[in-house]
Amino acid sequence: MSTLTIRNLDDRVKQKLRESAAARGVSMEQEARDRLAESFNVARRKPSILEDLRRLGAKPGKPFDLKRISDEMWEEGLR
Repeated sequence: MSTLTIRNLDDRVKQKLRESAAARGVSMEQEARDRLAESFNVARRKPSILEDLRRLGAKPGKPFDLKRISDEMWEEGLR
């Protein structure tokens, strides 16, 4: 693996990179690696189990009623 240093990166670009990485639950470095690979149509590496767990454990985008879901599951099982 190689190392790359990027100087004079626009602060807005860095902020967008940070936000995108946080949304995916990965580091900024990982987000940059994935974005660069994607821009050259190079297959991204398989996500690690830790990244999968972070994604699955992420807070839902909208609230949900767990009781309603449970009730629906019970009703469906009774049919």
